[in-house]
Amino acid sequence: MTTIKGSESGATARNRMSKSIVLAIRLLMRQNAPDASSRDLAAYVVLALEKISESVETSAVAWEKRDYWLKADRFRQEWAWCEHSADALARALRADDWKSAAQQLAVIGQRLSAVEVSENNRLGEPWKGAWETFQRR
Repeated sequence: MTTIKGSESGATARNRMSKSIVLAIRLLMRQNAPDASSRDLAAYVVLALEKISESVETSAVAWEKRDYWLKADRFRQEWAWCEHSADALARALRADDWKSAAQQLAVIGQRLSAVEVSENNRLGEPWKGAWETFQRR
């Protein structure tokens, strides 16, 4: 028997991650002061952006195998901001610099401004425990 590697396409994963990032940023912006849940939310944004970057690379490699070089390069350029934003936000979180973190979150929020998340979403709370995962890396 063969194993199923993943039933979710790269585009579906990017859409789901983008929506969860927008939701996490909305919750972060409602808070008055940073606390444990703020760390979870911000760490989740970093981890989700890294997952998006991985899915972009996977999709681009698949297109390159089919000789769609230009499409792969454009796609990488379109999503290149994810890796840079994840690195900058991760540095701010490790330094416990919430001012820089808030600035990075605002930039990320602007990049994802076209993403719509309904109030009755089924995303749940994927950021629970993200801070511990972030620290272990």
